[in-house]
Amino acid sequence: MLPPFPPHRDFRWFLTAQTVSLLGTAMAPVALAFAVLDASAGLADLGVVLTAYMVPLIGFLLVGGATADRVPRRTVLVAANLGSAVTQGGVAALLLTGRYALWPVAALGFLNGVLAAFTTPALRGIVPELVPGDRIRQANALLGSVRNAAKILGPSLSGVLAASVGGGPSIAFDALTYLVAAGCLTRLSPLTAPTAAHRPPGLLADIREGWAAYRRIRWVWTVSLCFCAVNLVQVGTWQILGPVLTRQLADEAAWGFVLSARGAGLLVMSTVMYRLAARHLLRLGVLAGVLGALPLLALGAHLGAPWLIAAAFTAGLGSSVAGVGWDTSLQEHVPSDTLSRVSSFDDLLSYVAIPIGQLSVGPLADRVGGFRVAAAAGVVYAAAALAPIASAAVRRLPHGGPAAAHTAGAPAAPEPTGR
Repeated sequence: MLPPFPPHRDFRWFLTAQTVSLLGTAMAPVALAFAVLDASAGLADLGVVLTAYMVPLIGFLLVGGATADRVPRRTVLVAANLGSAVTQGGVAALLLTGRYALWPVAALGFLNGVLAAFTTPALRGIVPELVPGDRIRQANALLGSVRNAAKILGPSLSGVLAASVGGGPSIAFDALTYLVAAGCLTRLSPLTAPTAAHRPPGLLADIREGWAAYRRIRWVWTVSLCFCAVNLVQVGTWQILGPVLTRQLADEAAWGFVLSARGAGLLVMSTVMYRLAARHLLRLGVLAGVLGALPLLALGAHLGAPWLIAAAFTAGLGSSVAGVGWDTSLQEHVPSDTLSRVSSFDDLLSYVAIPIGQLSVGPLADRVGGFRVAAAAGVVYAAAALAPIASAAVRRLPHGGPAAAHTAGAPAAPEPTGR
């Protein structure tokens, strides 16, 4: 069990907000899928609704990052949560009253995607404002534990609700969680805008400045590019081919066990990361991230369900280390006034690769076979995930760098140059 996190009152309110919000968010996709499928003509409507959410999420990320570096991040998060409560409440109202129509639901999904584009960079940027620099890793471990627990509990609870009373109540619950989260966030101490003294005029100038900052930090764009390749081959293969190939190797139930095992691995390691200190946390995260290739390699090798479940659990362990290591490294070493913008470029690179992989995996599987695609994806995943180790900037980045040193009253260490 994780120890408490005194004496940081603001972080406790933030953690409460995230706990409530993430549970609703984890429930929403399952509920929405069942609700749209039940109320519509079928898969075509669901594809439109999901795309309507993803397109603005990608399109507005850079604007969201620039806003979170210009406006107090608490303000951004409160406004985004209130907006999401309205959009999700609108979807729930349409479903609960039996007035489902594709375009109103898609329009609300579009607005929800816009709000998510503002939320994601602000969330990553606000953590160093809430805890001392030497507690950032523990804070990220606690947030990871909450996130991963929600991923395990949320879909199961939503599935039960969808089967018994329909998807509408779950979407309504998600809307309520956004309201509760917004209320918790208002309890945070007032935060000033994390802006530098010399501001460029306008959001476009902010975005250009963020791009310049992103390009200057070698270890950031090195890892981002490599994990763009990881997302390209992993997400589509896992989401689309994973259940199909697992059913051929075992049965439908085995896929559920595989997903649960990965979630359990994520949760176990996020609790371990609270106490696990490493001199070079980013390097440890990159090395552990390679374990994420194991389930794809197991599928490609036609291994049975027990091996696949074990591979998924191990992959969850590695992915948790990689996630905590990456978030902590960004928050420790990227200046606060550019952190959200740098994060938004990293997220944009990750999200853009996902639909490309999703669209490609089906035709590739038809041409060469699903198991071969899975095996090739596993090999590419492992190579791309390991590639950042070739950079000295990645290998040498210290844990507990500038942010922790600044909090302790020591001069900030210079950023590693990689030379």
